Amino acid sequence: MRFAFWAGNGHEWSDILRTGVRAEETGWDGLWFADHFMPFQGDDSGPIHEVWAVLSAWAQATERVRIGPLVCGNTYRNPAVLAKQAVTTDHIADGRVVLGLGSGWQENEHEAYGLEFGTFSDRFERLEEALQVIVGLRDGDRVDLDGSHYQFKNAPLAPKPVGRLPILLGGGGEKKTLRMVAQYADEWNVWSTPEIIAQKSAVLDTHCERLDRDPAAIQRSSVALLFLCDTEADASKMRERDIGRPSLVGTAEQLQDEMAAYIEAGVNELIIPDFTLGGGARQDEILDRFLAEVAAPFRD
Repeated sequence: MRFAFWAGNGHEWSDILRTGVRAEETGWDGLWFADHFMPFQGDDSGPIHEVWAVLSAWAQATERVRIGPLVCGNTYRNPAVLAKQAVTTDHIADGRVVLGLGSGWQENEHEAYGLEFGTFSDRFERLEEALQVIVGLRDGDRVDLDGSHYQFKNAPLAPKPVGRLPILLGGGGEKKTLRMVAQYADEWNVWSTPEIIAQKSAVLDTHCERLDRDPAAIQRSSVALLFLCDTEADASKMRERDIGRPSLVGTAEQLQDEMAAYIEAGVNELIIPDFTLGGGARQDEILDRFLAEVAAPFRD
């Protein structure tokens, strides 16, 4: 299994650069960054950095790790422009970019920036048309599309990606999202426990079968908050809290059991956000301990 680090986009740039470079130096397999322009709630006066500028800088500052957005909101960019940004970053990274994409969900930044939000159905219709465009540009010579949301006439994409430019779709919706994963994506990501991703993977496999696609062709990744505890007593107290998101809570030995469960559920990559790690030296210590004490036996 691969292990990747997700740096929050609300830090100062110097911290984002440092943690990205350090993640590569200490053995992490991937770097991810969110695509947002402002917080979902609360104080919006702090820094929120733009994803493709950050990924391009990471691409130049690193040599080995995969890098990508987790995930780009489709409502923020024309899909051909997004493909161009991703391919340019892929050239800087010498083929290490993964293009993460989702329908877009954060309504407050659409309102603040004058971006069309539309209905739930609108956003998924736009996402599917965008996927047709991006896959067509990546894999073919030109794209023509007279869609309900996008129109393209003999559109080119040059240069082509250095690598595969895998397309990752984020989300767990079983009717729309997982069907589009089966039809268009190379990778899929969801916030999940082992139990959640096992259940949703079974749904994804069913969509693949209906579309005559090999389910094994789709890599699967999960995101979970990390709470690495020194004692069982500390872990028990943490489990009593309402964390609100899928989380890894326990001692190193207990978290190894969780890693085995993720692998049993078919997870290829586990992504750890920095949201609960505290930053600075404390974060560095937790990330180092996680790789050494938890992840080491499960590395690809």
